[in-house]
Amino acid sequence: MAENGAADTAQQPAVQMNILGQFVRDLSFENVMAQKGATGQVNPDISVQVNLDAKKRPTDNQYEVMIKLNIESKAKDGGEQLFLLEIDYVGVFRIQGVPEEQLHPFLLIECPRMLFPFLRRIVSDVTRDGGYPPLNLENIDFVQIYRSELARRQAAQGEGATPAADA
Repeated sequence: MAENGAADTAQQPAVQMNILGQFVRDLSFENVMAQKGATGQVNPDISVQVNLDAKKRPTDNQYEVMIKLNIESKAKDGGEQLFLLEIDYVGVFRIQGVPEEQLHPFLLIECPRMLFPFLRRIVSDVTRDGGYPPLNLENIDFVQIYRSELARRQAAQGEGATPAADA
């Protein structure tokens, strides 16, 4: 039995993932509270929206993976906007040995996991430099985001070509 297991692993190439580069594609921070001239302590309510995207690059085995965050902070009392942070963070990966049917989830789950600590640090620095306490993002469950997006797409396909009511 051990020989069969060894033969199976010899046939499958080992998965290799290298981060070739990472960068901020777009960054916007609006300190709405300071623009209005408001001062004092407020109790913030922070909302974080996460979008993921991946695409093949012209070079073999290279992919670009983007995490887009929209972070909005409003005062719990009154709902006035405190700040708005939008960031597109991109990683360039070389990936080998991942079967084609597993590549899509690999790109949208494993690659963002590798990028997230760096993105978290940038968000913390930007909010601190913008005059607020550093925002330390909670860990993001990229598996859940991937599953939710698959379910949303399946539901949209199930609806067929019915026109959207609010389009």
